[in-house]
Amino acid sequence: MIKNWIDNFFSNQKVNNMMKVSVVQTDTFGGEANYAWANSYEFAIHKAASQRNIVRKAKALAGMTGVKADTYDYGDGLTIKPRGYNQVIFVDFE
Repeated sequence: MIKNWIDNFFSNQKVNNMMKVSVVQTDTFGGEANYAWANSYEFAIHKAASQRNIVRKAKALAGMTGVKADTYDYGDGLTIKPRGYNQVIFVDFE
């Protein structure tokens, strides 16, 4: 009984340290998001993760590993604009 409680307590602690991240990749037209097509991804990452780690993971899911990009931080989300591509990646935290 106590062992189950301890296991549940520590497993919940690990879950509470994680946050869900939603990623949407879409095309642009005239520099603005067009949504003619869109790809959606989700992943979980530690709440203490750096912005750099979050951007790297989001770019990897979108197939943009190694592509230079400009990142804009809006507090509750990020916008990643890969250079030389007519695409944009939106990252939202939950």
